[in-house]
Amino acid sequence: MKFTVAIDGPAAAGKGTISKAVAKHFGFVHLDTGLLYRAVGAKTLAGAEPLGAAHHLVPEDLLAENLRTPEVAQAASRVAVIAEVRSALVAFQKSFAERSGGAVLDGRDIGTVIAPDAEAKLFVTASAEVRAERRYLELSGKGMDVDRDTVLADVIARDARDRDRDTAPMVAADDAVVLDTSEMSIETAIAAAIAYIDEKRGKTA
Repeated sequence: MKFTVAIDGPAAAGKGTISKAVAKHFGFVHLDTGLLYRAVGAKTLAGAEPLGAAHHLVPEDLLAENLRTPEVAQAASRVAVIAEVRSALVAFQKSFAERSGGAVLDGRDIGTVIAPDAEAKLFVTASAEVRAERRYLELSGKGMDVDRDTVLADVIARDARDRDRDTAPMVAADDAVVLDTSEMSIETAIAAAIAYIDEKRGKTA
């Protein structure tokens, strides 16, 4: 049976962690669609042309070790505003969302563009300051030389690009449940997401 969970939201809001936990809980497959854009972004940093990189993306590219760096995150945000790049990656995402047995996709435009008919939609968010602190702790914990002000500026800049782009801007779908994790533990946020999806599954059973 098809059951699609669309989870959108800005960087460091917790959507990736929630998505993985939800997929594991329900036995669904999971796709972090941001990795597609990060992989393209990483290729452009190495000198590739964005559209060519998108068309020639292979599954192994999603396993590259450098995809979680701040530089790649910014490059991903830059290529994501290119309509032709988005179009090249949309077909793969749409096909993934339609697979049987249940699928969880997280990104910026899942509930609005990739899977507008998803059975369950969540928009996971938090204040820019909270998200920047989470990202700072994550990066510094990996030994990266970062400072809080720079990380906050990067978060705000990326939000603006994602929100204001002409093609598939980041916005909560009209029928999405908004989950603000600013003052939530990750355990509480995961529990809330699972409870919501359980309710939706009950209605479609």
